Amino acid sequence: MAQEKTYATGKRKSAIARVWITPGSGQIQINKQPLADYFGNIFFEPKVDKPFSVTETTDKFDIMATVKGGGKSAQVDALVHGISKALQEYNPELRDSLKKAGLLTRDSRIKERKKYGQRGARARFQFSKR
Repeated sequence: MAQEKTYATGKRKSAIARVWITPGSGQIQINKQPLADYFGNIFFEPKVDKPFSVTETTDKFDIMATVKGGGKSAQVDALVHGISKALQEYNPELRDSLKKAGLLTRDSRIKERKKYGQRGARARFQFSKR
């Protein structure tokens, strides 16, 4: 096993999650708030718990994370990516199970830029023949 506190960064779209994991009782703090308070009524807990259920380490680590950028959904995906990377850093033997579940892959899809002379990235202005 590695040191006491492990750090990793997770990303999704324009959201960035900085994650620290320490052995503990399973408490999750995001931007100094509990998970349920930070994400409100949006039901993301099964998604956040997935790295722990895959590696069978439920309630064995405390998580302290700072998340910025993007929307709530992208922030959750960035958080899950960061937790997965931190677990792998903490114990390299967990890499295989995390990799098979697809949790270590960074989802690189980001918003396409708007082009000049167009209404959006792909949308054009309406054509008028007359």
